[in-house]
Amino acid sequence: MPFCRVISTSKPFPYTDALAQQYVLMRDRQAGEIPDTLLLLEHPPTITLGRGSVEADLRVSQAELKQRGVTVESVDRGGEITYHAPGQLVGYPILDLRQHGQDLHRYLRDLEEVLILTLAHFGLKGERIAGLTGVWVDGRKIAAIGIKVSRWVSMHGFALNIDADLTPFRRDFVPCGITDRDVTSLAEWLGERCPPRTEVEAALLESFAQVFGMSLTFAADLGILPE
Repeated sequence: MPFCRVISTSKPFPYTDALAQQYVLMRDRQAGEIPDTLLLLEHPPTITLGRGSVEADLRVSQAELKQRGVTVESVDRGGEITYHAPGQLVGYPILDLRQHGQDLHRYLRDLEEVLILTLAHFGLKGERIAGLTGVWVDGRKIAAIGIKVSRWVSMHGFALNIDADLTPFRRDFVPCGITDRDVTSLAEWLGERCPPRTEVEAALLESFAQVFGMSLTFAADLGILPE
């Protein structure tokens, strides 16, 4: 069974630093120098503008966001505008998709399935919506997905809302360009029963290994992400 190296850091990690590390890992994976790798982390408040972003969907100026301590970054993933903050589990799979079906649509559906199985672990029914990428609970988006693939190696990934403050999603921009659907989180559904990130991460790793048919190995210190 193939294996995937997991690198997890619990402290909020700057988005631009994580992006730079992804490019390093992508090049190393393309060269066959490292195995498949999954980064799991959180970011300080950051709005990212994907390739499909529409300027009008950003409802406040970047200057105002900066005053609030929110970074804005234009990135080369698919999709439109989304938001990262503490209380959200972000995953960046660096996978050689030639070993996982070599099909971008299948890869997106597989990421959705990982998240749906993770939610089921906590009694929530995650759903797909035809024509839209991501995972939803009762019509509200709980997990966003946006990827980039180069020479069949993936980067970027998914963001699952655990107990993040959802106010910026509702106030500062149109999430993923979708005007008629709200966002949500595990905390909104589970209240005091909302699990900590450690439990969500454990459930997600179990689901990830199941969907992608891999065993997981955990990296404590590879000189990639600081503790």
